[in-house]
Amino acid sequence: MAIRIGTSELGGTFYTQGQAIAELFNQGTAGDRCVVQTSDASIHNANQLDAGTLEFGFMASNWIGRAKDATAPFTKSIAIRMVAPANAGPMCFVRLANTRIDSLADFAGKRIAIGTKGSGMEQHVRTIFNVLGISFDSFSAVHMGFAEGADALIAGKIDVQFHPPIPNAVLSDLSQRAEIRVIPYSQAQRDKLFAAVPFYRPVAVEKNAFRGVVEEIVQVGVVNVIVSHASVAEATVYQMAKTIADNLDKLPRMNPLFKGMRSLFEPLRSQGAAAFEFGGVPLHPGALRAYKEAGWLG
Repeated sequence: MAIRIGTSELGGTFYTQGQAIAELFNQGTAGDRCVVQTSDASIHNANQLDAGTLEFGFMASNWIGRAKDATAPFTKSIAIRMVAPANAGPMCFVRLANTRIDSLADFAGKRIAIGTKGSGMEQHVRTIFNVLGISFDSFSAVHMGFAEGADALIAGKIDVQFHPPIPNAVLSDLSQRAEIRVIPYSQAQRDKLFAAVPFYRPVAVEKNAFRGVVEEIVQVGVVNVIVSHASVAEATVYQMAKTIADNLDKLPRMNPLFKGMRSLFEPLRSQGAAAFEFGGVPLHPGALRAYKEAGWLG
């Protein structure tokens, strides 16, 4: 039997992570083979899980509660079940180095590219600004894709661009084409965000992560997750969760996107299963059993 895991476009971050997990799953399991499938990422994966054409899928955790609750863009409730966190990727606002925008407090009146209309990136901006009390009426929101936004930033048609988690090929390319800087959050802003939004984590963008990062800077990271469906057999999900729990140190060596994987598991010890249940999406019974056996849950 093929155990299908939905990822992203060929070569995308979810795709490369899925390859590592599938390799480990297949090494440790006799019979069933895990196969990596390309997809249009989070929303597509959720819909394929609902259709029964996937057993597992990668999603950004801000979408899973929406899938459960039938909130747009989902038109019906999907019985999503949590399996494991995959990584926490830092998102960031960037500007040209010669633009005087030193903090989010300077966004008033500026032109800010927030991603395509209705996209996950726009949802993140709305979430962040809502928590921080930044009104959408105070700046000019510009809807455009990442590559288009990078060109517009260089051309001076926008002042700030919001970028998805790194590694991010468009951002790396932008940093080579222009002198850019990451706009920092204040400590108070970070504390407020992390207290209010359970699927955000503090993630440090290391110095020289891309050209223009002149010192380590803590940004907001969104937790990406691996999910399944309530209809998927407990034994199948148990084996997947066990594969991940048994390889928390090996996965980062196979793919640097998994760096910090063990730290994402630590809240299980203090918060129990709720630490993984973003958006009220329950942990699959198979994953629950795997984490109890591994000692993460009492």
